[in-house]
Amino acid sequence: MPLIPEEPQIHEKAQGPRATPASGRTAPTPRPVPGPRPAAPPRPGRPGPVRPTAPAQRAPRDTTTTRPGPPGPAAPAAPVAQAAPAANAATVAAPQIQLIPATPDGALDAAEEAVDLLLDSGRTPGDVLVLTTGEPHPWAAHELSFGDAAYWAQHDAGDDVFYADAALAERAASRAVVVVAVNGGPEAAAARALGAAHTRAGALLIVCGDPQRINSVLGAGV
Repeated sequence: MPLIPEEPQIHEKAQGPRATPASGRTAPTPRPVPGPRPAAPPRPGRPGPVRPTAPAQRAPRDTTTTRPGPPGPAAPAAPVAQAAPAANAATVAAPQIQLIPATPDGALDAAEEAVDLLLDSGRTPGDVLVLTTGEPHPWAAHELSFGDAAYWAQHDAGDDVFYADAALAERAASRAVVVVAVNGGPEAAAARALGAAHTRAGALLIVCGDPQRINSVLGAGV
């Protein structure tokens, strides 16, 4: 039974092929030696347990190194970076403005639809203030019939949508969303309502009315 040839063992004195080929077979031409091997290959014959490769030798530790002495005083801590100065408190981000085209007769209905959409999107009723430039909202007219004290008490409670005439806008507090219904009235009333709404809207200002009229007022510096 022929043996499976294995890699020949290379000795330092081996200079050429074997002197006597085994079983009359031509001895293979020796391959060039690439360099020193980390470990001797297994001997030919019965395979035995594979010997682990010897670990690479580490450089001897320098025993003459002086041991470090006791730690000295701690280095001063690096200065903590100061936060950038905050923006001027007087500078307030302008609210986003949305224009809903509507005629003077339909501006109040458009404002009501805008309020419904705001509440459906997750806004709380206390976030919304509605101002009218012409005829007051029916809710406002009804509540004012009980007197100013009861009317403004609901405003101060801040737990529901509040409707007010543009002439009373200066008394209203700021809210996240302000809706203006330009449903008539003189040009001065519209300008007053838009100016007051712009300063009281925290995040969003919705204006329902004639786009040409609204843009003329907004372009005047609102």
